[in-house]
Amino acid sequence: MPSLTHGPLDVAAMTDALRREDCGAVLTFLGTTRDHHEGRRVARLAYEAYEPMALRELQALEREAAGRFEIAACVIAHRLGEVPPAEASVVVVVASAHRGPAFDACRWVMDELKRRVPIWKKEHFEGGDAEWVRGTPLPGAPEGE
Repeated sequence: MPSLTHGPLDVAAMTDALRREDCGAVLTFLGTTRDHHEGRRVARLAYEAYEPMALRELQALEREAAGRFEIAACVIAHRLGEVPPAEASVVVVVASAHRGPAFDACRWVMDELKRRVPIWKKEHFEGGDAEWVRGTPLPGAPEGE
């Protein structure tokens, strides 16, 4: 079951929840805040979401990953609000019998999350200015949108 939270993500609990005797791989991916972007110092990120739709899309991604790859389980959590450097903004945990499908599923989930889920990121730079990060264009969308 996916989650959106306004506080730190409990990575250890998420990983432990997917440990299974029939799985030889439990892969945990953390997306963390970098302290720089395009030569500028980032003080923090801020995330906003259309929460009902974001949760539906995250749940769909978990289900689709399980149907698309040979995995036993997938769980996704995303943090909203302010996230300082080095802290996790997103966590994807995948359990599978073997590592290959876990890596494939995790990469696919992150790519699809960035493309489909209505979560927006604003970078706050040292010095006080801020800007929204441009998202991934949808296939078939006119350029500039």
